[in-house]
Amino acid sequence: MKAIELKSKTDHVGHLKIDFKLDKKSSNVRIIILYDESNENKDEKLWMKSISSNPAFDFLNDPSEDVYSITDGEPLND
Repeated sequence: MKAIELKSKTDHVGHLKIDFKLDKKSSNVRIIILYDESNENKDEKLWMKSISSNPAFDFLNDPSEDVYSITDGEPLND
């Protein structure tokens, strides 16, 4: 099996455009896409860190705010 690595970009709506000619016609191919999510994780970690240390949410540490239990509600089967 032969591996080909291509670097590409997505357009403004997220579509991947690949301009690469293969020497195979009417053949089955497998495409593996890897994308860098380090920026996404970095933004999420920053957001989680900022809200976890924000004093505006200190009231959630009050035991009287624990009004729901694990047995409340119904399972979501979507």
